[in-house]
Amino acid sequence: MNHHPILSPPPRRVSRIVLLGLATLGLAGAVLVVRRPLMMAAPMCLSGRWHGCLGTFNGVVLVTLVTLPLAALVAWVPARRRRAAGVTSAWRMSLAEVGMVHGTVPFLWMTMMPGAGAGVVPARVSLVPLRDLLTMGPLGIAGNLLIFATLGFFAPMRFAALASVPRILALGAACSVLVETAQYVLRLDRVSSVDDVLVNATGAVLAALASRRWWRTTANAPSDHPRPAPAPAC
Repeated sequence: MNHHPILSPPPRRVSRIVLLGLATLGLAGAVLVVRRPLMMAAPMCLSGRWHGCLGTFNGVVLVTLVTLPLAALVAWVPARRRRAAGVTSAWRMSLAEVGMVHGTVPFLWMTMMPGAGAGVVPARVSLVPLRDLLTMGPLGIAGNLLIFATLGFFAPMRFAALASVPRILALGAACSVLVETAQYVLRLDRVSSVDDVLVNATGAVLAALASRRWWRTTANAPSDHPRPAPAPAC
C-alpha cells in the first residue's frame, strides 16, 4: 500500500484562522450579552433622536458596532492605494490607523458625558493612589481598562517609535491625564482620579502586549513610502 503524506496547512495560516475564530466568538458573545441594552437605545437612534442616542452609553456602543462595516471600508481605501504603491504591510497599517480612531473615540465620548450635576457640583479631585479602586467596582475597572486599549493595541503596530512597553505606558498615562484634566476644567460632575490614570494606562499596556507579535514588522517598514526598485545589473 502506498502511504501519501497529508499536507498540513502552514502554521501561520492556522494561527490566523484560530485568532479570527476567537475574535468572532468573542464579538458574538459580547453582542449576546449586551443585546438587551443595545435594543433599548435602537429606537432613539433609528428615529433620529441623536441626543437620546449619543447621550447614553448604550447608544454610543450601538452606533460603534453598527459603523464597523463603514470603518472597514475606510481602512480598505488607503490599504488598496498602499498596496498599489508597493508599501509593505499595507493592510496592517491601514487597519491600525482606523482602529485607533474607531476604538478610542467612542470611549472618550462616553468618558466626557456630563453627569446630572454638571456645571453645578464643584470639580472633585482624588490624588491618593488605589483609594478609588474599591468604589469603581468590576464594571468600572473594566470600562477604564478599555478606554485606551484600542490605542495601545494599534499604536505600536502603526508607529515604530511607540513599539515599546514604557512608551505605550507613557502614552496611555498622558492621554488619561488630558481626559481627567478636561473633566475637572469643564466640571462634568466626575471625579478626576489618579486611579483612573493608572487603570487607563494599564489597559493600554495590556492591549499592546496582545499585539506585540506584530511590532517587529511595523519596525521594519514604518513609513508609507514604497521600497526603491533595485538597480538593473550591468
